[in-house]
Amino acid sequence: MLFSVLQEWQEAADSRAELLRYLKEQVPQIFCLKKDASPQEEEELMQSRLLHPLECFLFGEDPQEGLEKLKQGSTSSQLCGRVFKEGETVYSCRDCAIDPTCVLCMNCFQDSVHKSHRYKMHASSGGGFCDCGDVEAWKIGPCCSKHDPGAATAMVTVSYVTERKEERGRDVLVPFCVSEPQNAYFPILVLDVENFELPAELQPRTKDNAYYCVLYNDEHHSYDHVIYTLQRSVNCDQAEAQTHTGRRAVKRGTFRSCQQAKDLIRHISLLPLRVEILTATVMAHQTFALRLGPWFQKIIGYSGAGIIAFCQVALEPNADRDQPCLISRLMLHDARMYKGARKIVHELIFCSMLMETEFKRLFAIEFTKHYKQLQKDFINDDHERSISITALSVQIFTVPTLARQLIEEGNVIKVIVDTVLELLREHLDDNNRFFFLGYSSDKFSRIQVIFHDLRYILISKPSVWTDELREQFLAGFKDFLGLLKCMQGMEEVKRQLGRHIAVEPEWEAGFTLQIQLRHILAMFQDWSSSNDELLLLAFKECHSVLMQCNNQPFHREATDYYMCKHILHVRPYKVSQEPVSIHLPISRLLAGKMTNILSSECMHFCHLFILSKITELPLRCVVLAAQVSAEMWRRNGLSLVSQVYYYQDVKCRDEMYDKDVLMLQIAASKMDPNHFLMLILLRFELFEYFNGSCTSKDQLRQWNRLTEEMLYLLIVVIGERYIPGVSQVTKEDVTVREVIHLLCIEPMAHSSLVKGLPENESHETGLESVITKVATFKKPGVSGHGLYEVKKERLMEFNPFFYHYSRSQHSKAEESQKKRKAQEGNDKALPPPLPPAFCPAFSNVVRLLCCDIIIHILRHVLQRAVEDRPVNWTEAMIQRALHLIGQALLEEKTQLEDSTVEEVTFDFSLKARKHGKSVFLLLYKIKALPSLEAQKDMVKWVLQMFEIVKCLREKSSPTVPMSMETKPEESAQDKEKAERKRKAEAAKLHRQKIMAQMSAMQKNFIESNKMLYDNMPESGTQGEPVTSTVREVLTCILCQEEQEVAAQAPAMVLTACVQRSTVLTQCRGKIPPFRADGTLYPLYMPPELAVGTHTGSCGHVMHATCWQKYFEAVQNTTRNRLHAELIIDLENGEYLCPLCKSLCNTVVPLIPLEPLTFNYENAEIIGQHLTLPRWIQILSARIKGLKSVTQDNVFLKCLCFSEHTCLNSLLFFLVFFFFFFFFLRRKFSDSITEMLVVCATTVHRVGLKTAPNELCPRVPVMAWNTCAFTIQAIENILQEEDKPLFGSLQNRQNTPSLLEVDCFHLLVGLVLSIPSLYQEEAVDLQPSAVSSAYNHLHIFHLVTMAHMLQVLLSSTVEAGEETEETRATLSLSNRFLCGLLFRLIPDASSSSLAERVKKGIEPFLRCAALFFNCLTGVHPPEELFSTSGQMEALCSYLALPSNYLLQSEKYPRRRNRLMDLPEDYSALLNQASHFQCPKSTDDERKHPTLCLFCGAMLCSQSSCCLSQLDGEDVGACTAHAATCGAGVGMFLRIRECEIVLMASKTRGSTYPAPYLDDYGETDPHLGRGNPLHLCPERYRKLNQLWQQHCILEEIARSLEVVNVMFAFEWQML
Repeated sequence: MLFSVLQEWQEAADSRAELLRYLKEQVPQIFCLKKDASPQEEEELMQSRLLHPLECFLFGEDPQEGLEKLKQGSTSSQLCGRVFKEGETVYSCRDCAIDPTCVLCMNCFQDSVHKSHRYKMHASSGGGFCDCGDVEAWKIGPCCSKHDPGAATAMVTVSYVTERKEERGRDVLVPFCVSEPQNAYFPILVLDVENFELPAELQPRTKDNAYYCVLYNDEHHSYDHVIYTLQRSVNCDQAEAQTHTGRRAVKRGTFRSCQQAKDLIRHISLLPLRVEILTATVMAHQTFALRLGPWFQKIIGYSGAGIIAFCQVALEPNADRDQPCLISRLMLHDARMYKGARKIVHELIFCSMLMETEFKRLFAIEFTKHYKQLQKDFINDDHERSISITALSVQIFTVPTLARQLIEEGNVIKVIVDTVLELLREHLDDNNRFFFLGYSSDKFSRIQVIFHDLRYILISKPSVWTDELREQFLAGFKDFLGLLKCMQGMEEVKRQLGRHIAVEPEWEAGFTLQIQLRHILAMFQDWSSSNDELLLLAFKECHSVLMQCNNQPFHREATDYYMCKHILHVRPYKVSQEPVSIHLPISRLLAGKMTNILSSECMHFCHLFILSKITELPLRCVVLAAQVSAEMWRRNGLSLVSQVYYYQDVKCRDEMYDKDVLMLQIAASKMDPNHFLMLILLRFELFEYFNGSCTSKDQLRQWNRLTEEMLYLLIVVIGERYIPGVSQVTKEDVTVREVIHLLCIEPMAHSSLVKGLPENESHETGLESVITKVATFKKPGVSGHGLYEVKKERLMEFNPFFYHYSRSQHSKAEESQKKRKAQEGNDKALPPPLPPAFCPAFSNVVRLLCCDIIIHILRHVLQRAVEDRPVNWTEAMIQRALHLIGQALLEEKTQLEDSTVEEVTFDFSLKARKHGKSVFLLLYKIKALPSLEAQKDMVKWVLQMFEIVKCLREKSSPTVPMSMETKPEESAQDKEKAERKRKAEAAKLHRQKIMAQMSAMQKNFIESNKMLYDNMPESGTQGEPVTSTVREVLTCILCQEEQEVAAQAPAMVLTACVQRSTVLTQCRGKIPPFRADGTLYPLYMPPELAVGTHTGSCGHVMHATCWQKYFEAVQNTTRNRLHAELIIDLENGEYLCPLCKSLCNTVVPLIPLEPLTFNYENAEIIGQHLTLPRWIQILSARIKGLKSVTQDNVFLKCLCFSEHTCLNSLLFFLVFFFFFFFFLRRKFSDSITEMLVVCATTVHRVGLKTAPNELCPRVPVMAWNTCAFTIQAIENILQEEDKPLFGSLQNRQNTPSLLEVDCFHLLVGLVLSIPSLYQEEAVDLQPSAVSSAYNHLHIFHLVTMAHMLQVLLSSTVEAGEETEETRATLSLSNRFLCGLLFRLIPDASSSSLAERVKKGIEPFLRCAALFFNCLTGVHPPEELFSTSGQMEALCSYLALPSNYLLQSEKYPRRRNRLMDLPEDYSALLNQASHFQCPKSTDDERKHPTLCLFCGAMLCSQSSCCLSQLDGEDVGACTAHAATCGAGVGMFLRIRECEIVLMASKTRGSTYPAPYLDDYGETDPHLGRGNPLHLCPERYRKLNQLWQQHCILEEIARSLEVVNVMFAFEWQML
């Protein structure tokens, strides 16, 4: 059949028609006609009957043979071209990338030179591709080792592809890709609209009776809403509904049934889902067209010739000139395609058009030609930009040569700007200015994306300008000025008087627009300043457009204003009464261009007559900010306050506030200084105030605040010279100054510094290049982050009135520096730093400091302070005035040092000493004012500067009186220091006297009670209990009352938390399913410790009654608290400790240790008779004697012992009697008994996940088990942290075989249950102290032998060591097993055998030592308070010989730790990039999550991995935590770089990942993208958090701190 088909195609005169005829017959037979066809069957049929014949026809032979010949005759592409999926990690080299959009995939990055450079990593939003191999994207190292072209310089044309085969390739491609809609096949997938009909050549011979109801998902409807709609409309279950993602046929049937389903789906929600009805034939052809995309990519990827052939066909002009080419048609229909089809088309473009330079250029031209229409379609679309054809702009606009070519040939700047203007035209008001009232945030956010394209075009500044490039750039710049003209003066505000504004005006849109234009404005500035001719033309255009703007006009004629014999002729304008706008982009752009012109040779173009006009608007804006700060605009609401905040914030200030200051500096350099200051006073509305007018007190307060702001502005205009072009400084110098002033506030982390610095167009701040010059780095500990501290030698550059400080930052910085100076013993003066010299064009700015008006202003301010009327002045005014005087004196001092006195015209000090009330004399008067004590040091510094300047003018040294003046100050400081020293010495002597008295009293007490000490046994005698007579008195943390811990006293309880644990498990992931019917209740703890019950406490003590009242109060108040159920679970008895807020769910009663008195002689006699065999016989007889109790008890009849009493029956019998008889003869108070029951039932309920039942006989078993497990957990963490056994404790079924029992749990159960054998209803037989001691001793020896037997039975011979000698040794050891039941082997034949048995049994002995220490109170030997030589001390303490045998494979147990993580976080990202969800076949973004307990990689937060847990749908992490950690989990979300802690299905929290960057900071969600490395200390802390069972507590603390309004669905993680 295949041969005949190929022969027909080859012999056909019109191969295109023959191919389409074949598809018309075959495609419907394969797809969609069979109702139950499987995807696998369809795939096999498509390969055999469609794609394979096409490949045979294309190659003219077997495809595999043809492919091999193609590979031999071609070279691989130099470009990588890997298309990124959403969420995939990409890398950008900060040293070598041309711009931040140049990125590498993980594989290329690992094999490139950039791995050792400064790089960033982040998650891709999808739609981009790897730039490896693109020489225009990288400064060096454009290729990785895989894509390095080597000797080949370009892709060669395949010699194998002959002219005939090229023609065949076109014959195959043309039927699918030709652009005529009536003949095309591939465009079928784009024309997916209602009432669609197939082309005539594909029409079926008979009409279809089968239809499909097709549902299209969008971005407006949630995933849950779509599932709900499908469940109601087509009657499918939830599992089936979850499979309908993207475009999916939800129903197959007749047209009527599909129409009913369509109507039902559309009418369920207010915003209808998109639903279409397609015939089965159309559905079949669309399905095949969708499969053609990957096939095309494979075919054209075989060789360069395939790419060329496809590109030629796709770009071939249409015969009908009104119709665009195929590639344009695909782009124009992109918005009509569904998501899956879009991705296929985009990937096809990536692997073809963008892989060849020439075709990339042609594609860019087509893209630019249709740019406006594409953007309009995107605005009206509902999908994200990452799956829109407009996202391809970053691939073409960022190529430098291509961008310049598009500017020259396509005027792309004009195209982009015109597109923005057309889309924003609806927001223009009558004055042709933007007004965003009632705008659509979604549409506006899509329009903002267009500005990225304009930034891409301008990202690489040209080094060579052609006439065509200059002309087209200027044309685009004119259009850009048209956009700015619509922003100039938009959203004017007017001060609200009388009544508060009713509705807050819209302001976010305007500032969002300003933020988007921030870098673009700087780029236009850089482009125009790179060419002198272009700079002048751009300046003229900018000035011309500014003069055309008519916003904020003057309403009155100019008038004359007089002050200090100076006249200013200007038009009046009051910001507090007239409209004013904060948006002045053209004025600020002009300021930047004027700075460039002033610093060039074209200064004559900056005419003085324009200064008053171009300065007016920025000055009004600065005054507006000052008045808002002075609280004059309070009735205008928070919107204006927010605008002023962003006006001066780091996000906007470089193109707003900074440019306004720059324009004022330009005006100050060109205007008469007196006129400039008079204009400042007029606009600040302070002219009358400084002319002597007085008014009410309220007016004075307002004027005082305005005076502060006005003086601050003068400080800024005169002192802020770190601006390139204003003074001889570089951008690096500017960054250094910014960093110094940020660190003067407080030590900061690297990320905080980055946030406080402005970014350039490449998102770089320049911090790394300067930080080592100005700061020292302090590494972080196990928490917190690394901090930078400013170097001491840089502190002299601190300016307390730094113009980028906010009000709060200014206060913090001033307080911090004064505190530092006080600690160093210096005065608290904060003088102005010495600024750099102005450039010649700005040198006249300093004249402001010595003009008549400034002297008048300073004298007026100081005079009001001398009058000492608080209402007339503020300390801030004086502080600013002193700073201005200091600036003037520093300037004069600098000029006098650099030039002769005759050459210096700056004469501030002379003018300040003139007149009767001179500034100099007023300073002396201010110095004596008590109300200005805080400024005393600053006044002193200013007076010293006056003396220095005077001496420089007189060319003499400072006079003696000046130095004498400082002596009283110094002597006072010396006296203060001497007084502090004297007091410290007196306090030291007093402490020594008290300690001596206490020591004498202690010695006297010992002498008076010598008999007590003589009669006590020596503490060094091990194994002898010491009589305890010390009363234990504790204080309740609630009522603060003291109480002795006694058996018959009211109960004192410890707060405690009981939780299930797998910290010690030896079989992770295999938790036995305990059932309530008791069949799987653990009477014996298995040695694997699959899941235990841990009880921890914070150590805080309360009365039982106080705790009950507190718990009831918590329950009553918490029920009314918002989201309190997220923190504590009231149903399970949870509460927070009243003192430390630790999470608790029960209490543990304090039981006093009974004083033990031994007659040691009798004990030795008893010990000689009561041997271990004799003890077992007595115990068995006692048990048999109690069998009569079972005669009348139905429950106990089932427990009657057989002739061979087993250990299982013994323990169960002891459990029963302990439970039923212990409390009948109880020796504790009712309160203690009640608390014991509360604790035991909580352990039973939590440990077995069952309902509380006090009468269950397994309640005491679980209590003993939690005692044993907790001790084992404590021993484990002590060993893990290499701490001593004592001295480092934290406050926080059938009969099984011997190998199926954990011996330590058995030991605890037997020791605690043995007293029940002495309980009878009529007689209270309490064992003596000696009997109890021997009971404990024999039980311990018996269980120890059992554990040694476990060690022996579980021993194995290692591979390769099974020799005759080892077999003989094992045989010999087995013969000793029976003897081990009654005695320990005194010696072993092999020393290695003995050494291994010590290791095997040591953990058991350590746990036993902890247990008996708590039970008996016997003091352990000193050796156990260290970490060395513990084995002999343990044996001595536990009365055991110290020689043992063998080590087993099973013992000691493996100590669990968190899994090992790689040092470099890139390795984890690489692992995650290869992660494939086991239950999903799509390429949607996944969240690979790593379990730190076992290392399993999971797919979290995805519907594909949902499973059932206790009848509820849960995510993969929740389900895994249930089996791996008994409900507790610790997961690392790799792409988010954060830890997730889980404690149940509904409770969890995030936690910082243990990976830090070079600056000691974590990077959640890879926001900063710095390289990350594992911090061992932090990972160790995470391990401790797990092993100390603090995860639940950490989650509760986190939820308590973070007050969430909406609960996160942790169960879906």
